[in-house]
Amino acid sequence: MTFGKTTIQKPTSKSFITTSNGVWNLDKTKILMELYYSFSVLIVLASLFAYINHRILKLPSAIGIMVIAIVVSVTLVASGDNFLPKTTSHLTELINNFDFTEVLMGAMLNFLLFAGGIHINIKDLKEQFGPVVIFSTVGVIISTFAVAFGAYYLLPFAGVQMPFIYCLVFGALISPTDPVAVLSILKQANVSKSLETKVAGESLFNDGMAVVVFTVVLQLAIGKEIDLNVESIGLLLLREAGGGLLLGVLLGLSASRAMRMVDDYIISVLITLSVVMGGYLIAHEMHISAPLAMVAAGLFMGNFSESFKMKSETQDYLIKFWELIDEIMNAVLFLFIGFELLLIKDLNEYLVAGGICILIVLLARWVAIFVPTKFMSLRYRFSPQTVKVLVWGGIRGGVSIALALSIPQNEYNKIIISITYCVVVFSIVVQGLTIGKVANPNKIATEEKILEEVH
Repeated sequence: MTFGKTTIQKPTSKSFITTSNGVWNLDKTKILMELYYSFSVLIVLASLFAYINHRILKLPSAIGIMVIAIVVSVTLVASGDNFLPKTTSHLTELINNFDFTEVLMGAMLNFLLFAGGIHINIKDLKEQFGPVVIFSTVGVIISTFAVAFGAYYLLPFAGVQMPFIYCLVFGALISPTDPVAVLSILKQANVSKSLETKVAGESLFNDGMAVVVFTVVLQLAIGKEIDLNVESIGLLLLREAGGGLLLGVLLGLSASRAMRMVDDYIISVLITLSVVMGGYLIAHEMHISAPLAMVAAGLFMGNFSESFKMKSETQDYLIKFWELIDEIMNAVLFLFIGFELLLIKDLNEYLVAGGICILIVLLARWVAIFVPTKFMSLRYRFSPQTVKVLVWGGIRGGVSIALALSIPQNEYNKIIISITYCVVVFSIVVQGLTIGKVANPNKIATEEKILEEVH
């Protein structure tokens, strides 16, 4: 049968479609359909867990979904072979079929960061520009080394031995705060605007530094020869971070102009989708930071100047659309994090090590915040309560797990994956649920007033 330039041949044992460009094996179509079915199951589970959480647990949506997924995972691991062997097997296979690192870092993170960038006020960000830049660069490096030294000297007490270079790898992947987790949880916390901007801004921008540090340290750990001089690392950072930010601004500028010319909410939504999806493809080909490109594009498009103003109706539809995308992606991501437990077979062996690492990461976070605030105290005010919120609000999430899963298989990758999972779950559940109580706006305002009088 012929249709245009495409000839569909009668199916055989190896079915295929012949086009003018060559052959498309139907096995590839089957893979795409299986991916669709798998994603459909995840959406159904996410909506079911969100409903259960809303009716019973009443936790913040993302945390509730993750907690239920962890409970289901633990139940299946503990008794699945006896009671629900097929369910356990199918669910494990479903999660295993997804490359979590690729799905998050290559797809979901771009949507979530763009949505996060849209909702950040650029004026608030300018006021907190110094702390945001210092925390997302110097803070990441301080935390990386603090975690590495802590893990190297304290993990042996839990019977876990790792070379210092792999402790550095763990430090690099666990130090950046996760923008998805932070932005999701900050919505529920009653914190001041300046403090929210510091925490959210840091989490949005620290990916560039984190990726560079993690990449360099991992290459050293697996034995690859790389040039470690300041110039080469600086160029890598400039290409990754600077290139990503520049691309994001250019995408935001061109898309904003196009949206202003048509001023139609349907076309505007399509344009923003093309910025995220097409922008990732460009960044990937140019080997620059796609996450930072999405943040910059979101910031630019979410803070239109007078020359780029849209109708209020168009802007309203656009914001609501990206709020919806944000909520759906968050639900699926936190479901993923909960179900990753099914794939970590040796977690029980490293629970004590995980507990030690939770304390190490918290202490390293305090050092990474406390030291820079002392140097910035002449220009910016940081009350003790503000420092406490910055430390406790440094929540880790899916990015750390994705980086841990990207480590090539060796004798240490299982250890790192297990302790990373422990830190992330504690961070999201315990820190995420208590950040609202720690962030006492009245106490922060009182302390800042006292600091103003002193200065």
